[in-house]
Amino acid sequence: MNRPAMRKSGAAASSVAWFVAVGGTFGCLLPYLFGYWQFHQPVRYWDIARAVGALLICAGLVPVVDSFVEFFRAGGTPVPVASPPGLVVTGFYRYVRNPIYVGFLAILVGQTLLFGALGLVEYTLIAWCIGAAGVRFYEQPVLDRKFGAEYQEYRRAVPAWIPRLHPWTPVEHAGLPGGG
Repeated sequence: MNRPAMRKSGAAASSVAWFVAVGGTFGCLLPYLFGYWQFHQPVRYWDIARAVGALLICAGLVPVVDSFVEFFRAGGTPVPVASPPGLVVTGFYRYVRNPIYVGFLAILVGQTLLFGALGLVEYTLIAWCIGAAGVRFYEQPVLDRKFGAEYQEYRRAVPAWIPRLHPWTPVEHAGLPGGG
């Protein structure tokens, strides 16, 4: 049974709090506390890698922020206890099933290049393993129970980690026979 959409103000406040608490802790605070936020020059001409890292950080923020906006538009938040009543398949979710995780990984890889910190490679791998396990053993089963055939169709059409080149359109929303 689907519950009604959250109030807009509650969804916005919850989303911002979740973004700051979770993203801030794992994307900023922990790397800083582990000493990874110190600039290193592991090889000559690392400034090029540093520039690529800054671009990756900015690029990684785009799907993360967009995903929060899409959850808000759908009447909920990315917070598991305040998720939207319907399956979110808009925005970056049309290209990849886990755009928040993919964006977060881009941010961590960007930090690795920006700071030239080898320890961030290990941190990024551990973060990805934890995220992938959470998706596999928590998120997918919950979404499967909640949305059934709709989620199964989505899983078949949209990859979990490597984005599609063209956006997916659900058959029922495409307006054309056979979908998009």
